[in-house]
Amino acid sequence: MFQRLLFAVLLSAAILPVLPSAQAAPQDRELKVGFVPGPYIDEFKLGVQPELEKKGYKIRFYEFSTGLEANSAVFKGDIDANVMQHTVFLDSYNERNKTDLVGIVQVPTPPMGLYSKKHKDLKSLKKGFTVAVPNDPVNLQRALWILQRLGWIRIRENKPVDVTELDVVENKVGLKLVLLENAQGPRALDDADFAAIQGNFAIFAKLKLSEAFILEDMKSPYINVLAVKKTRQSDAYARDLVEAYRSENFQKAIRGERFYDGFALPDYFGAAKSN
Repeated sequence: MFQRLLFAVLLSAAILPVLPSAQAAPQDRELKVGFVPGPYIDEFKLGVQPELEKKGYKIRFYEFSTGLEANSAVFKGDIDANVMQHTVFLDSYNERNKTDLVGIVQVPTPPMGLYSKKHKDLKSLKKGFTVAVPNDPVNLQRALWILQRLGWIRIRENKPVDVTELDVVENKVGLKLVLLENAQGPRALDDADFAAIQGNFAIFAKLKLSEAFILEDMKSPYINVLAVKKTRQSDAYARDLVEAYRSENFQKAIRGERFYDGFALPDYFGAAKSN
């Protein structure tokens, strides 16, 4: 009898729910976000992080030297999202690496521009002058478009992932292209006559958009995005990231800093309000 009673008591204790301590505070939700050199981590800290912290998120920042590393980290689940690439590059990365990353919201993006330390204007250039351009096909095409707008070259249309220097079908001024890693663009200014530099690397190198001879006519597919795995784009953290970027506070923060003058702004910014 005693044994049966003891068994009943133990069984009751086993199925009782474990109640949380009244003293326990809710744990912050950790969010891991990756960046490459450029302005995106600063604009995130300026206007996105405060919105997420209101919802209890604790943000951990990860900085990568290349976009390939940042994308691999998202795909492997080492980080939750990254901010550093436009949709055309992202689609190319997915195609080449059999991955499934998606952009879920656009972010303010500095355009690619043509810079020089050796020339004050574009006149009296000697045949054979050098122009450093990105060596990846997608961003090489953007650089070639800039040179074509200047009337220096003529290029044929090609898929972004297939573009090479051979797509230059007419070289009107006898320039010489020097293909380099994207991040090397600012350093190339010490040797090359000109360099077509992606906006984030120009900003990181303390170059001003106003110093460029010409800026690209940036269209929507080339405005950078926040990227996550496709299978996680409906997760709560992804929705909260989108909401934070689209928030009025983020838009006010960007519009209130002269540093972001000249950036291409996503459509959700709408028209600037007059005072």
